[in-house]
Amino acid sequence: MITVMGATASGKTALAVKLAQKLGAEIISADSRQVYRGMNIGTGKDLNEYTIAGVQIPYHLIDIVDAGYRYNVYEYSRDFITAYKSIAVRKKPVILCGGSGLYIEAVSNGYNLLTVPPDEQLRAEMETKSLDELKIILSSMKHLHNSTDTDNRKRAIRAIEIAKYQQNSTVEPLQYPVADNIFFEIRFDREIRRKRITARLKRRLTEGLIEEAKNLMDNGLTLDDMLFYGLEYKYLALYLTGNLAYDEMVEKLNIAIHQFAKRQMTWFRGMERRGANINVIDGELPDDEKLEQICAIIELKSGNFL
Repeated sequence: MITVMGATASGKTALAVKLAQKLGAEIISADSRQVYRGMNIGTGKDLNEYTIAGVQIPYHLIDIVDAGYRYNVYEYSRDFITAYKSIAVRKKPVILCGGSGLYIEAVSNGYNLLTVPPDEQLRAEMETKSLDELKIILSSMKHLHNSTDTDNRKRAIRAIEIAKYQQNSTVEPLQYPVADNIFFEIRFDREIRRKRITARLKRRLTEGLIEEAKNLMDNGLTLDDMLFYGLEYKYLALYLTGNLAYDEMVEKLNIAIHQFAKRQMTWFRGMERRGANINVIDGELPDDEKLEQICAIIELKSGNFL
């Protein structure tokens, strides 16, 4: 598998599509919000980019659930496996493309995930416990190798809920396809990235971003739903409900997207610390040169002539 990733506004989709055309590959999206129908401009689907010279490049895991549903990393991993196997049957290369580091890492490392429903009775019982008491309970159920499980009471209760479910469940964990993964990250200098993000936001506001958010709310999404989806949908919902003035909304949203891009970069650096060998591609290079570099690395690492 070839992974093309990058922070928001890095141009990764357009590049991945050109690479897919060159390799005869199909693309699996690794974006936590592009799975939702009707959320197009705000999530940057740019579906027109998947067509080159009149030829449609096949893509997967975009527009697969209705807006309003709360999709999660377990469901993504499950759906990724299905998409990957369907591409493998056609004997096509797979390109994973996106900026959701958790999704990329989950399927690259084969996270052993289960979907765990809420246990309201257990939660009620645990609500009376202190964080220290919750730590003791959790440590009796599992080895505490993950410190984030006990960062706060809410996380500790959820970890206990998962541990109890795993003790009593016979559900088989996800079985990931075996695949080598060559990582490419499209990276820009910080200031250039900031300019690209701001310019793209201004462009999207003129392309119907506000109307898209209004349409979602008109079709039943609540303020809480919009807040859940974050970034554009959060701030546009606050604007549409009169909680923010237009200029304040634009300013706060712009800041939030910059902060999000920084978190994406932090996640990618974390992936490197956890062992991922990420090949950095200079975002300022022309796409032809980027493709040349990527193909040379793929050939070197896979032994395949491109």
